Amino acid sequence: MITLSRRPPLFRPEGLNRSFTATRAVDVALAAGGLIVLAPLLVLVAVAVWLDMRSSVIFVQLRVGMHGQHFRLYKFRKFDEKSPARGGGPLTLNNDPRMTRLGRMLAQTKLDELPQLWNVLKGDMAIVGPRPESIDFAGCLDGWSLHHRPGIFGPAQVFFRNEAVLFQNREGRDLERFYREVVYPLKARIDDAYYPNRSLAQDIIWVFRGILAVFGWTMPLQGPSDLPGEVENWILCNLTSGQGDRKEPAGGIQSEGVGRAPFQSNCD
Repeated sequence: MITLSRRPPLFRPEGLNRSFTATRAVDVALAAGGLIVLAPLLVLVAVAVWLDMRSSVIFVQLRVGMHGQHFRLYKFRKFDEKSPARGGGPLTLNNDPRMTRLGRMLAQTKLDELPQLWNVLKGDMAIVGPRPESIDFAGCLDGWSLHHRPGIFGPAQVFFRNEAVLFQNREGRDLERFYREVVYPLKARIDDAYYPNRSLAQDIIWVFRGILAVFGWTMPLQGPSDLPGEVENWILCNLTSGQGDRKEPAGGIQSEGVGRAPFQSNCD
């Protein structure tokens, strides 16, 4: 098990210092308002999960947050605890055998993510931020993903809305290696392109884009053959306006069936 040391607060650029309080206020307001407005839906989903699985309604998993701190992330349960299938281990597969029929519906609609509004209210997460990684992949974390509270919405979440289709025909160690060496570095590339110069207005836009992604507005990922190129083109179309010049990390990665990408995998 990877143990992350406690890190001192990281320096924020002046622009981020000015907007941090406003962003947190918006996070608290949206999370509190969402929990109140969506309370009937939350109760309905909780009852449906309990009737479907007859077990705990909330799934709790340790994730890595800002400054490398662990926190408990909450989701509605979509996997059958009694299922003997291993599926994708820490990753969720397309048509994962551990999922119940209700679980698949929750995953497709992202209703399983609603309890994370409580994470936002607690301060573990933000409405917009890098997606929090499981501690299974803590060795990958670096750069801007540790400078910000992880979020429910964000550019990487929109691009990888259909992430599970990339894991087809992979399993076990090959699947986790593919995530460490290909998928996670691409997510980090998107985060590095957005978060250094983010603004509250842009964050609000990404919340709406994230909601639209649930209904189909997202990158139509078909397979891993040209993922790096797709990511770079998507960044140029969606993240470069007003962002200024960015310094690219040196190096690259190469994986079977995947082209070369302009970044370095940091996974242990």
